[in-house]
Amino acid sequence: MASTSDIRNGLCIRYNHDIYKITEFLHVKPGKGPAFVRTKLKSVTTGKVLDNTFSAGHKIEEIRVETHKFQFLYEDGEFWHFMNVEDYTQIRLTENALDMPKLIKEGEVVTILINTEDNMPLSVDMPASVVLEVTHTEPGVKGNTATNATKPATVETGFEVNVPLFINEGDKIKIETDKGTYKERIKE
Repeated sequence: MASTSDIRNGLCIRYNHDIYKITEFLHVKPGKGPAFVRTKLKSVTTGKVLDNTFSAGHKIEEIRVETHKFQFLYEDGEFWHFMNVEDYTQIRLTENALDMPKLIKEGEVVTILINTEDNMPLSVDMPASVVLEVTHTEPGVKGNTATNATKPATVETGFEVNVPLFINEGDKIKIETDKGTYKERIKE
């Protein structure tokens, strides 16, 4: 059993008969009253995000996890299929185990957290950003760059993102995976 002093981002805990991953936390020590920890928990089974406050010293049940590198193979509409790059075993995950499923392209290597008790995959950690090619966007209008104007663009995985007007079809762009926002154009 761990306590609230052991809470950190990425920690997996068992809470209310479900497994949650801590995505954010804040230790609060008010001037009056006992200390507490505010957390944002994401269910690894349903994907639901929950705000919770633990009192200082509260016991939490920590889940032991291992991280493994997996390569994304394909998506069949219901499941996302991955292959372990070390022993070539394959697993399949539902869409709610992925934070940004539309940003993974075939062949991408990601880190998957696996529960050591029952070898169940818990969540997929994406890289901080991905480089994808723009497959469709409207052409930008010359002279309309005085403001910070954007336009929608569709990338090779089908994800739609707002990009600056100078981005054209065929350009490669970097997208931040945590927010799903445009970061920069990649020069080749």
